[in-house]
Amino acid sequence: MPQSPLRQSPLRFRERLADVVHASRTALTSREARRGIAVSMAAGVFLALIGALGTGVVSLPMRLAYWVGLCLGGGIVGTGVNQLIGKDGRADDRPWLYGSLLCLGITLPFTGVVWLVTELLFEDSPRLAALPHYLGPVFVITAGMTGLNFLVQRKPPETHASPAGAPAPRFLDRLPPRLRGATIHAVEAQDHYLRLHTSKGQDLILMRLSDAVAELEGIEGAQTHRSWWVARGAVEDARRTDGRAVLTLTGGVEAPVSRAYARALREAGWF
Repeated sequence: MPQSPLRQSPLRFRERLADVVHASRTALTSREARRGIAVSMAAGVFLALIGALGTGVVSLPMRLAYWVGLCLGGGIVGTGVNQLIGKDGRADDRPWLYGSLLCLGITLPFTGVVWLVTELLFEDSPRLAALPHYLGPVFVITAGMTGLNFLVQRKPPETHASPAGAPAPRFLDRLPPRLRGATIHAVEAQDHYLRLHTSKGQDLILMRLSDAVAELEGIEGAQTHRSWWVARGAVEDARRTDGRAVLTLTGGVEAPVSRAYARALREAGWF
């Protein structure tokens, strides 16, 4: 009698499957998973209210049950797929690879679920010939929800302190002569230039912020706004103004915190 596919699987794949089972058991206690569930429910309610994909012909309670149930089911499948493919592709330099794998990993198995539920609810019996027609809509909705989750769970680009004896951050070599030896408090993007806020004053250099953040590795800090990188050691105070957080840095400079990064920075203890 031949062995089952699972018994023939490599050990690493079996470990991945174990991670999927563990993820499903702990999903409700994970902050990230709770946010995913909230996004799924919100998307389900929205799709029900607009009567997406021709479901407007049935009552609102039925649409809510249908769409919220499917979106929550998709979120659970997504949690499993996330663990199965791993989070390596989620790195800042490969978000599209991770997102594509996640969308395909959810769409392929979940299309069958959507087909079966929809056919049972809206047709007399499941029509096998209709199955391929569900692939497109399921993929589009999955891609939209994946994008929403990326935005909700977005983390700012971070830099980390170097261990003792490590070479100095490459960015320090770009400091103008009068700022050499200064402590960097923040880097602010202004058009095509960067304004350097340091312990010896300010100056401008021609560079992109994304390139600067990469070269600031070795100094603990993070991007707080699409136009700002801030050294964590320079933060002296934090306050809210007009519904947004503002960081007061050494020397009195104030750096904004965008809503996209506020949650992650708050959870990291920045303010």
